[in-house]
Amino acid sequence: MLMLPDFRVRQRDFLLEILRAITAQLDLGEVLKRALEASIAMLAGQMGFVALRSSDGRFYVRAIIGLDSSLIPVINNHLHDILPNIDEGVDFPTFEQKLPLMMTEIDAALKQSVALPLVVAGEPLGMMIVFRTFRSNATVNDLQILQSFADQAAIAVHNAQLYERIDHERKRLVAILEYSGDGVMILSANLTILRVNKALERITAWPAADAIGQHQSAVIVWKRLEGGDLQQALDEGWPFSPAYGASAQTGLYVEGDLLRRDGLPLSIGITYAPLLNAEGRLANIIANVRDVTNFRKSQEMQSTFVSVISHELKTPVAIIKGYAATLRRPDANWEPHMIQEYLAVIEDEADRLNALIQNLLTASRLQVEREMSLDRGEVWLSDLVETAVLRMQGQSANHEFYVSFPPDFPTLIADEARLRQVIDNLLSNAVKYSPDGGRIEVGGSHDDHTITVYVRDPGVGLTLEDQARVFDRFYRVEGSLSRKTQGAGLGLFLAKAIIEAHGGMMGVNSELGQGATFYFTLPRLPQASFD
Repeated sequence: MLMLPDFRVRQRDFLLEILRAITAQLDLGEVLKRALEASIAMLAGQMGFVALRSSDGRFYVRAIIGLDSSLIPVINNHLHDILPNIDEGVDFPTFEQKLPLMMTEIDAALKQSVALPLVVAGEPLGMMIVFRTFRSNATVNDLQILQSFADQAAIAVHNAQLYERIDHERKRLVAILEYSGDGVMILSANLTILRVNKALERITAWPAADAIGQHQSAVIVWKRLEGGDLQQALDEGWPFSPAYGASAQTGLYVEGDLLRRDGLPLSIGITYAPLLNAEGRLANIIANVRDVTNFRKSQEMQSTFVSVISHELKTPVAIIKGYAATLRRPDANWEPHMIQEYLAVIEDEADRLNALIQNLLTASRLQVEREMSLDRGEVWLSDLVETAVLRMQGQSANHEFYVSFPPDFPTLIADEARLRQVIDNLLSNAVKYSPDGGRIEVGGSHDDHTITVYVRDPGVGLTLEDQARVFDRFYRVEGSLSRKTQGAGLGLFLAKAIIEAHGGMMGVNSELGQGATFYFTLPRLPQASFD
């Protein structure tokens, strides 16, 4: 027969063995399971559960043994009733009174429940409850052992929760790093690459497997650099030098043209952020790499736009002012026909100003509203083209216009004023970019569902790059001819927007020096989705 002192020693050994097994784990689910198993074994129970405190102050079941999982909602409801909000304190008399009600609903055969509070540094963490099919009174020593076990189990659960939170945060940071739209590169203090994300692979054309372990200078090769680079900054004492700011957390920004691994250049900006260790020394450098190509193009486009618009506005204003000042000269006696001629010039230039302003307003509305309103009606597109060609012939004596539409060309339900704007723009461009004159052909074709209209000129043509961007807002083809011609780079942008608002599409076929053919296709019946 086992003597009482031997039993106490065996009990303590058993408790220590359980605690070692529990504290060796960092997985919260495994810690809860082992702690509950040990509690049931020590108390000779048949079933039990562990409930942990949530962020809302209530307790929720996180582990069960011997219980049907369908009972979890029932237990949670009882817990919320027994412990409505732990922040308000635990009413232990009420807790002891209501616990048997929970036990009875779980299993009528249960006779006793034992609750072990899990508390860390005075902060309630959770509760372990073990159910038994018999009643037994615990000794003072038993209660001390159980409380010691509960305290150690609470610490193990607390540590597992901390690890779970840290692991969750780590996974979240990894996801942010890996799927960020910007390239991210983690460097050691000596600029060895430790990690790169998918975006950096795309930006540099370096696979992660090849980039990791390389010196940063092997992957970030500058074709053109604006100002100093990272190595120069480190040599000058960054991030600790006062020249780079008073704080060691001061970032460093570098911008220039990167020479990718495949030989293609790319405009990038890199922000380097220092990461210091506990001793205040530089441990790592986090580099955020952003493709600034579109930003630079936008800046260049904005600069070009300001310059072009300034020129386009100043020219008609200067002409209007000049002719008006001439007419007002007190020392001149103008013939009536001269007055009418000068007034016609003023009127034409005012119309030109108004058209430019209207185009700017339309482009601005399109950018904000993303759609264009249409005033639809029956449109004879072939007649519309004939009228536009007649107007253009009066303005260009060295061009020959040829119109080709089949006799059965159908009518459209469309916005006539908008389509006239498209035709006028295409004809005007055909004339402007054919400075040596020649034949400009306008024609159309149709089938059962669509109509197509084209304008073909013998002019300077377009490169493939220009064809890809010629419909962009404010884009103007580079070249000496472009600099001599009027325009704000809005005509084709608005023309394409008008055609697309009708449910159609617009395109261009061209070769440099071989002229260009602009065309658009429209549905014969209006599409409600574009109204």
